[in-house]
Amino acid sequence: MKNEVLYVLLDEYAAHEAVYLSQAISSDEVAMKQHPKYINKVVAATMRPVRSIGGFRTLPDYSLETMPEDYAALVLIGGYGWKTEVAEAVVPIVQKAMAKGIIVGAICNGASFMAQHGFLNHIKHTGNGVEQLKLWGGGNYTNEAGYVNKQAVSDGRIVTANGSATLEFARELLILLENDTEERIEMYYQFNKQGFVQLFS
Repeated sequence: MKNEVLYVLLDEYAAHEAVYLSQAISSDEVAMKQHPKYINKVVAATMRPVRSIGGFRTLPDYSLETMPEDYAALVLIGGYGWKTEVAEAVVPIVQKAMAKGIIVGAICNGASFMAQHGFLNHIKHTGNGVEQLKLWGGGNYTNEAGYVNKQAVSDGRIVTANGSATLEFARELLILLENDTEERIEMYYQFNKQGFVQLFS
């Protein structure tokens, strides 16, 4: 469905990297949204539960084979699974999404995976440091000049971030998705970044 945001979770995924984005999509500051603009869905290699780094098990909505063709955004959540054979099955999915102009987000090792397969070669981007992108990308990564030393970078329909940039990653994707007004998105970001006491004391 075109209003679905798909989160690709591989075994040993970093659960915290999906929290702020998924939360802002599904709820507001007081309750679950009655009519959210988007719906969060989990995609995994198979329909078996996928395990996070912290040991949580998540039941997928789709496998890589059953996921829909039309959706609002594809989000590659980081973790230790992006260097495995399983991750290679995600390559054609990213290719199709980018060709269609679908929003793609990649955080932490998800961004390194993007570098490894040449997806960052024509855009400004960031990740877990340019040295890691070069290490993962090898000869497929040819855009060191496009690396920006920021928490998160949005260029066109692609958002990249390092593993400590969960909030910045969420903010950039929420803006691209037009999930809310930019003012409310910024308010959400600042509330979670600075904290209740800092903002309201």
